[in-house]
Amino acid sequence: MERVACVEIAAFLADDTSAEARAACAEVARSLEETGIVILRDPRVSEAASSSFLDLLEDYFAQDEAAKRADERPELHYQVGTTPEGVEVPISSWSEACIGQMAAMPAEHRPSRVNGADPKWRFFWRIGERPPDVYFEDLNAAPVLPSAFPQWRETMDGWGESMLRAVTSCAQMAAIGWGMPRDAISQMMEWGPHLLAPTASDLTKHTQVGLPLAGWHNDLNLLTIHGRSRYPGLHAWLRDGSRVPVSIPEGCLLVQAGQQMEHLTAGAVQAGMHEVVVTAEAVGRASRAVAAGRPGWRISSTLFAHVASSRTLAPLPPFARAAAAAAAAAAAGGG
Repeated sequence: MERVACVEIAAFLADDTSAEARAACAEVARSLEETGIVILRDPRVSEAASSSFLDLLEDYFAQDEAAKRADERPELHYQVGTTPEGVEVPISSWSEACIGQMAAMPAEHRPSRVNGADPKWRFFWRIGERPPDVYFEDLNAAPVLPSAFPQWRETMDGWGESMLRAVTSCAQMAAIGWGMPRDAISQMMEWGPHLLAPTASDLTKHTQVGLPLAGWHNDLNLLTIHGRSRYPGLHAWLRDGSRVPVSIPEGCLLVQAGQQMEHLTAGAVQAGMHEVVVTAEAVGRASRAVAAGRPGWRISSTLFAHVASSRTLAPLPPFARAAAAAAAAAAAGGG
């Protein structure tokens, strides 16, 4: 992960016009373009809030299946509440183009082959204000509140809003780094259907090393932000095609570009591919957690930040100009 920038954002939060802040913004933009990923060190991030969130989700997913399935909403395409294992199907399990791309990769960078749906659970929890005019009800539905956890709303909102603040700052810093106004991207996120979307995998059940828990894929949204998990297993692909294990330093969050960002930048930033697989270290940690009286579930701390549902996606001005110039040059050269 040495090519991925780890950017201190305190200077930006204090004064986004300072030389230190502008250098940090340029680094965010560079890292997103060159790797599709940037790590943020955000002084607003609370390790205590992160721990409370992980504890809550471990306890929730350690419930019996019937209790969890009471919170699923298939009629809303699982966009709120819980999603059982065996529902989410990664593109790498069915797309012939994706499967061919995987086969052509060097063995050391090749994703794990997936057959069928992922053996992971998920919970979707809406973060941020709902839009005053709801055009896409599935994306903006009211949240599901598990009845057995009175602290659910406070914990989920607290951690989710912290993640949303950080990823919004990332969007603002990238905009400045690309020579645009601070709010060129973040204003498109206002009223967006942002989702705190932790995944959960039972590492006492799924113990085969190398088993994909979340098959190789990229994300549809603008930016995906990850907090620290208690278990390894997340791997990301950089723009050069190299597969790297993800390790997030304490006090930091990792941001990865999604397909909406790829579209807004006319491909200058590419939506990052990633997967989660079972590792021997993760299985060992789960065994020790169970011995200590805790659930052996791997929880991802993930939030999907979206452009608002009513917005039209089009390349932002500097990227639209660059794409038009490239097309004109190719036409002039007979390309």
